[in-house]
Amino acid sequence: MWNICEGDRVAPRWVVKAAQHEEVRMSSTVTDLPQPAGTPDWPGLARELGPVFGARAAAHDADDAFPVENYAALKERKVFSAGIPAELGGGGATHAELCEMLRELARHCGATALALSMHTHVVVALVWRYRQGLPAEALLRGIAAEQLVLVGTGASDWLDSTGRVDRVDGGYCVTARKSFCSGSPAGALLLTTAPFDDPSDGPTVLHFAVSMRSDGVTVLDNWRAMGMRASGSNDVLLDQVFVPDEAVSLRRPRGRWHPFYNVALPIAWPIIMSVYVGVAEAARDLAVQSAQRKLDDSDIWYLMGELDNALVTAQIAVESMVELCANLAFVPEVATVNATFIRKTIAAQALLSAVEKAAEIVGGRSLLRSSALERMLRDVHAAQFHPLQPKRQHRFSGRLALGLDPVSSD
Repeated sequence: MWNICEGDRVAPRWVVKAAQHEEVRMSSTVTDLPQPAGTPDWPGLARELGPVFGARAAAHDADDAFPVENYAALKERKVFSAGIPAELGGGGATHAELCEMLRELARHCGATALALSMHTHVVVALVWRYRQGLPAEALLRGIAAEQLVLVGTGASDWLDSTGRVDRVDGGYCVTARKSFCSGSPAGALLLTTAPFDDPSDGPTVLHFAVSMRSDGVTVLDNWRAMGMRASGSNDVLLDQVFVPDEAVSLRRPRGRWHPFYNVALPIAWPIIMSVYVGVAEAARDLAVQSAQRKLDDSDIWYLMGELDNALVTAQIAVESMVELCANLAFVPEVATVNATFIRKTIAAQALLSAVEKAAEIVGGRSLLRSSALERMLRDVHAAQFHPLQPKRQHRFSGRLALGLDPVSSD
């Protein structure tokens, strides 16, 4: 049995081995990990499971219910370790295959796919670490063996992070409320951050992991949202949770850009945005089906053309993001992040337009809760709220183009 706790002192092995947390090496060298013959067809599995999940999607959406049955099926088929190299007991899927898998799954249940994407991109970031020779092997083997679900808070914490950290004997005492913790009802390990006023280094953000079963960790049942209602993106409370020194994997200046993001973001955004592409593709299918009754209406011709232009724009943008990641062979630098951010904004705006055009084609019936399109319209709106949001991306990219620090105005 792989343990992630030592009593109340949470100390995942990969975190313990990362004790040199003052600096993270960011190399572009990737160890070649050829996959053995017979690697599972992960997109094919999504095509198999998708219709089953889709049959439950409306009920989960109506009840704001986390899809426990879907997660059980994903665990049974070892999807939570799909992206882990086969040599560590995982499924050997490439980054591109994971994006395709999530895109297909989202055609049937966007919320399940989104929650899974949040686990998946953290796992793949750990795979990147492993390929660089950095500590990650123990946790990856544990995920593969136990099908552990990871819950991250990076997007809501961003550069500044939230919460309160007090120095105590042997570590830190953390109190915080973390938002948008997708997949939290099934989570085993919370990968999060908190700000610490370091007496030597000044405002600092600590990165650490804690067991979701640790004393002081509570998952709230408060995810009541317009869209992605079944994603289980509840708040998680940390009430005086002890984090030992050896569990801190990274220390970085608060509010400043750090090389950590040059790795995490080119991996994460193609995975996450692939979900929204799948939602929009399903919406297009419904629009085409509805339009069969209106083939003589010339307005429908134009609307369908506009829909396809918007959808293809989004598809191109997300597929370009996948190519930029290059199955983890990307160069981890701010220019790669910027290129990813630009494509993320283009994709999110185009996806919103595409699904709104689908609703216009279907007409008033698209407003009915009995219509799957109504759920898809709400779900796709979530794409715009992931960082960086459009105006913040414009600022980031504009400052970078002018030779300025992209996040600081000092």
